[in-house]
Amino acid sequence: MAKYKVDITGLNTNDIKVLSNTETMELFERLKNGDILAKEELVNGNLKLVLSILRNFNNTKYNMDDLFQVGVIGLIKAIDNFDTSLGLRLSTYAVPLIIGEIKRYVRDNTSVRVSRSIKDIAYKIIKFQDDYLSINGVFPTNEEICKEFDIEEYEIAYALDSLKDPMSIFAPIYNDGGDTIYLSDQIADIKDVNTDRDMLISFRKALQKIKDREKNILVSRFIIGKTQMEIADKMGISQAQVSRIEKSAIEHVRKLIK
Repeated sequence: MAKYKVDITGLNTNDIKVLSNTETMELFERLKNGDILAKEELVNGNLKLVLSILRNFNNTKYNMDDLFQVGVIGLIKAIDNFDTSLGLRLSTYAVPLIIGEIKRYVRDNTSVRVSRSIKDIAYKIIKFQDDYLSINGVFPTNEEICKEFDIEEYEIAYALDSLKDPMSIFAPIYNDGGDTIYLSDQIADIKDVNTDRDMLISFRKALQKIKDREKNILVSRFIIGKTQMEIADKMGISQAQVSRIEKSAIEHVRKLIK
């Protein structure tokens, strides 16, 4: 059975509660009467439904964490639009919406849209390299490839990269036995964001109340735009430590802003 299990980061599937149909209907009645917590209970009580659907995608190249989040979106849409008066089970109504949401994501993210001509060049380069190797015993130089196809040197890497599968930013890349470091942790945040004025004021006040070490890491990461590795080198600590401090700082700031 283990081969069919879907592993989701940070989620212990053994602890997930499964709601009975009676409990589900009671929660919908509470939701109808304005109980906002009932919706959260409905979502959490049907997560195994999402996981059961993900088993059909477990052998694909897609990150299961990504597909799980997309599946939960489908579940939420089902809960928002479910009509209890029809006498259906929520699962009967939700399954097509969850599958549709996941398939839509898979379709839209099957591959990065790359020009067919670029891929054609890549295949020609690979064939040329193989033929050259079989005749000369060594791979051709970039200069020889450029001369053969009348292209610039940078176009070689650009063409060959077009054949690689994209990687999810949530893909784990390192684990030292503690917190897992994901690809997103290696990406500098350098985008310019127009922040709500009140939120910016609250954020500045929150920064003054957290530890200096936490503040310095948040400023370096999200204002200056440094990667965790750059911060770790400067502070003389491991990247895993930077990751833990960053997550703790974000949680402290979130509580202070609330």
